[in-house]
Amino acid sequence: MSLIKKYFPNLSVDQYSHFEQLKDLYQDWNLKINVVSRKDIDELYLRHVLHSLGIAKYISFKSGSKIMDVGTGGGFPGIPLAIMFPEIHFTLVDSIGKKIKVVQEVSKGLGLTNVTAIHSRVEDIDNTFDFIVSRAVAAMPTFVRWTKGKIAKKNNHDIRNGIIYLKGGDLTEELADFPKAEITNLSDYFEEEFYETKKVVYLPVKVRG
Repeated sequence: MSLIKKYFPNLSVDQYSHFEQLKDLYQDWNLKINVVSRKDIDELYLRHVLHSLGIAKYISFKSGSKIMDVGTGGGFPGIPLAIMFPEIHFTLVDSIGKKIKVVQEVSKGLGLTNVTAIHSRVEDIDNTFDFIVSRAVAAMPTFVRWTKGKIAKKNNHDIRNGIIYLKGGDLTEELADFPKAEITNLSDYFEEEFYETKKVVYLPVKVRG
């Protein structure tokens, strides 16, 4: 929790309370359904919660926006972002039912009203969203193919609607076909060693019509 307070010192009492509850909720649910590795559960705030909030350092979503988290797993980055942006609606999607069960139960445990968790392949989701977020569920070409047609036409932010992706390592080859992709190092925001190779990738998506 000290990491959250260090990098986000101006949150409400409710937001800090929600972030504090995450560890117990994930520890309890992880015993029933293993969605976070044993090692990572001990470093939940460093490796999962703060990592998810790298997106909140990159962009402040405007009230009323719709965000989809694809391949959310146990709820990352969607649940930390939903706590951070209570005025934004988040749709968390995963093709593995037991992971969505954890997302639903953690959201319910926190009393989050701005999260919808759906057990589905992203290709089968019918809506459009301002931004699609994710944590390294596939290489960018695959991810772009999966999410085609899911970006809303109307832009409400200073940057064009598109994909915001958390990924690590050398992305040169993966992003070779995406010259408009912008890479931001998470080490620009967070000083912990874990973030030395971690990045936020923003890919604007042009919607035709």
